[in-house]
Amino acid sequence: MKKVLFLLLLMHQGWVQSAANSLKQPKQPVDSMSVYNQQLHPKEMKKDLEVFLDIRKKTNSGLYRYRTQKQIDSIYKWAFREVRKPMSTLDFYKIILQLTDFEGSCHNYTEPQASLVRYFNQQRGFFPFALKYIEGNMVFNSKTDKIPLGSRVTSINGITDKKLMQSFYKYLTADGFSQTQKLSGSVNGSYGLRYLYEYGINDKFTIGFIPPGTTEQQTVTVPAVSLEERKANLTLRHSAPVDSIIDYNVQPKYSFKMVNPSTGLLNLRIFSMASGTDDPAFPIYVAFIDSVFRSLSDNNIPNLILDIRGNPGGSDPTYEQPMMYLTDSTFKENTLAYTIFDNGIPYEKYFWGISTAVKMDSADKADGKRMLKDYFPALRNGKNLQNVKYNPVYHPKQPGFKGKLYLLIDENVASAASHLASLVKAYARNVTIVGVETVGGYYSHNGHMSLIYELPHSKLKTKFSTVFVEQDAPVKSDQPIGRGIIPDDTVWPTFSDFMQNRDTQMEYVLKLIAEKNEIF
Repeated sequence: MKKVLFLLLLMHQGWVQSAANSLKQPKQPVDSMSVYNQQLHPKEMKKDLEVFLDIRKKTNSGLYRYRTQKQIDSIYKWAFREVRKPMSTLDFYKIILQLTDFEGSCHNYTEPQASLVRYFNQQRGFFPFALKYIEGNMVFNSKTDKIPLGSRVTSINGITDKKLMQSFYKYLTADGFSQTQKLSGSVNGSYGLRYLYEYGINDKFTIGFIPPGTTEQQTVTVPAVSLEERKANLTLRHSAPVDSIIDYNVQPKYSFKMVNPSTGLLNLRIFSMASGTDDPAFPIYVAFIDSVFRSLSDNNIPNLILDIRGNPGGSDPTYEQPMMYLTDSTFKENTLAYTIFDNGIPYEKYFWGISTAVKMDSADKADGKRMLKDYFPALRNGKNLQNVKYNPVYHPKQPGFKGKLYLLIDENVASAASHLASLVKAYARNVTIVGVETVGGYYSHNGHMSLIYELPHSKLKTKFSTVFVEQDAPVKSDQPIGRGIIPDDTVWPTFSDFMQNRDTQMEYVLKLIAEKNEIF
């Protein structure tokens, strides 16, 4: 178990678990969906809700961070009213999703049991095409003769685009009240498993659309596909060349290049290049960062673009390393960090582990308890403060970058990456921030020591980070409480750039640099 700022963007996993045995009635085959998506009795759901709420109150230091006790009580009263009649596991899952989303932490995550996930993944019920969130719309992003590229998708199976998008918001948790990732994620990332969870398995899709340059509504009906076919179609999507630029699954975790003689580009795609200072990869990464800033200094490079778009976070202290070359100030990871429990793991009976894929065994659990005790040694007055040795002071490093810094962010920047963006906004020299408000918060977050619990009847797994972190982030007039890092210049991808596969945000920054050079 390691101290990690766990990633927002977590993948659903298909584990090897045995499903319940079907009834042996050859002439009356069992509806296999009902085996995995079982009906829950009101008493079972009430018990799960009670356990869920008790765990949150005892363990989740962020429960009342953005919501008052009255607001939390109110949404739970709603939830308890909803479970007064039997419902399927998935319908109950959607209630739990709304509860976790309401709390306001991008580290919150909930998923059904593995057998149900695996069942869905095996079905031929997936939406075949790629969609893209562009200028507030669902835009068709596949190459096919059935629907013109760039068409606005207005409905799927009779449900309007706006209703579809809003139905997926609860799956996309965010720090505080940030909405940006919900907007794009409700289109870009919601037509795989999320669509099946929300709308069930369909053997075909009737798609309403308006082709580019027209106002005429058209429809086409297409068959559903397997997960493998969907993945293959997504690989061939129109926007893949631009999407891949900031995709940590495709690009190196960190890289540097000169985009022109006066401008360097430092890409930090994900902060998993090292798990900590004791990782052999850590000094290699530190040396790389140092070499970048020495090269910038030696060659008197006036502009640096720091691109962290799409970065979901990772491990401490990787994200602090570039910051030390960008500031004249000392800084810390946080000004306050604490849990609200002591003496091991609360509600251990329901504790699963720190990974949804594997249940923690007794040996790892014992190690985890020792680590928790080391990091958070004693509960006093309701707060178990972080051991000060794990919150060092970081000092400026030489050669510091004295030129003009441009930080590129987007709605998928979370956890450790949004923490870096917060520090840059707080302390960096001569910086302009371009892009979209991050899903991770500027002032605070719950982001360390995530725990996973399994509810006793529904078998839903719920994951959340137990440590409240008040970041080293001074108050800014343009930075509201409960929001992600607000850019100086908000820039979303445009429709014309989407059609031409142009990187709107990068080109915006390069134009700023060119205009500045013309002035001087």
